[in-house]
Amino acid sequence: MKKPTALRVMTLAGVLFTAIGASSSSFAADVLIGAGSNAATHFDVGRAICRQIQTASNGATCEAQSIEGGDAAEPIAVLSGVRTGLIEVGVVPSDWQYHAAQGTGPFEFMDVKFDSIRSLFSLHSEPFTLVARRDAGIDGLDDLAGKRISIGNPGTNRRAIMDMVMAAKGWTGKSFQLTEELTELEQSLALCHARVQAIVLTVAHPDTALAKTLELCDAKPVQVTGAEIDKLMVDSGYLVAAEIPGGSYAMIGNATQTFGVVVTAVSSEDLADDDAYDIVKAVFESLDKFKRLHPALGNLVPKRMVTDGLSAPMHPGAIRYFKERGML
Repeated sequence: MKKPTALRVMTLAGVLFTAIGASSSSFAADVLIGAGSNAATHFDVGRAICRQIQTASNGATCEAQSIEGGDAAEPIAVLSGVRTGLIEVGVVPSDWQYHAAQGTGPFEFMDVKFDSIRSLFSLHSEPFTLVARRDAGIDGLDDLAGKRISIGNPGTNRRAIMDMVMAAKGWTGKSFQLTEELTELEQSLALCHARVQAIVLTVAHPDTALAKTLELCDAKPVQVTGAEIDKLMVDSGYLVAAEIPGGSYAMIGNATQTFGVVVTAVSSEDLADDDAYDIVKAVFESLDKFKRLHPALGNLVPKRMVTDGLSAPMHPGAIRYFKERGML
């Protein structure tokens, strides 16, 4: 990895100190990896990538940065950092990568373009997770109609995907006995008290908070599959099939099939090809070790890491590595 110039270090110090809140010791790092400040798992995964880079290199330094969105959503702030070169790698969900690359959704009316964003590889999935009380008679997605449910509070990813599911199924609020717009904590309490019979989440598995909810509320994850979901994945451009692995939670022996976004690692086209190559190599050459660095990474499949959720063009340095290994 090339050391940053003095000018670049000064720029990083001036901008990242206010936008990211990093310590001054961070600005000499060869590689900066950014993740949203409210996305704890993304930040931990960024740290895991840094650990791989530092282990594989001869003296290169890497630091993960926690990025606040300010007036913008945090994934936009992360992608802006990548686009402007303030960080080398961003950790963002696949839906945000898609909209940035396509200029759609929240990026449609922006004055700046994000067409310089490049994919490196995908990471863990954050499946759309339907959780139901065991006494609710909900064993599949179709059983949800006529029940009392929390569809998630507006502005959250789980609500956005639930809205897509409802549209795909032709459901409205009248399709249910009761619909609530509860926060994550509120809906868990409501589930335990039987105020609602099912809730929705988008989380990486295993998830500590969900484990407590399943135990305390006598609940279970439910399959989210069917022709409408298959079409939804195809039409979206960023949703992929996913599963909650069996054994992720107590008394849940079988895998639960569902779908959702995946978390992706992105860079800018301005990142040197050799640097992108080295970053990808550092992760994939010791992938078994990487998978042990965080529970969310434990089920990574190399073949899917080269395809799932990668809607932006792949960086030439990543392409070179994957072609050398016969993965492309």
